[in-house]
Amino acid sequence: MKTTAREFTGWHMLAIITAFFAVVIAVNLTMAISSMRTWTGLVVDNSYVESQRFNDKQHTIAAQRAAGWVVETSHADGSIVFSARDASGNTLMLDNVSAFVRRPVGGHDDTTLALEFRGNDYVGALDLAPGVWDITITTAPTALGMIEYESRVTVE
Repeated sequence: MKTTAREFTGWHMLAIITAFFAVVIAVNLTMAISSMRTWTGLVVDNSYVESQRFNDKQHTIAAQRAAGWVVETSHADGSIVFSARDASGNTLMLDNVSAFVRRPVGGHDDTTLALEFRGNDYVGALDLAPGVWDITITTAPTALGMIEYESRVTVE
């Protein structure tokens, strides 16, 4: 049995280059379609409006810190726990305390819940799946402005 060597021609090279670029284009299209169907990348609805609110938020936070307010958020035993203390360590009496809980990336599993005053803290029942979560606490306006406190918790 005798085999003959086949000659590599320009047509072969054209087929290889065409196949290569077809794979690259197919992968790019797949990734583009996948990214469009998942997270949009939007963090706020209107970035211009949020940029205008930024300085106001910073002044409010500075006033609250200057007054000695200390706020903390945690997740323990299936509950979101928010504590707010004044400079003397007394609990701040707040109205309309709520928590917005979300994954840092993804735009899914977002939820908002009202926190109730229990003991010395504001608590809301919420079981979180393992992973990283961002929690934003908001309250009704106080003498030093509305509290808007953001924290990140990791659930094991």
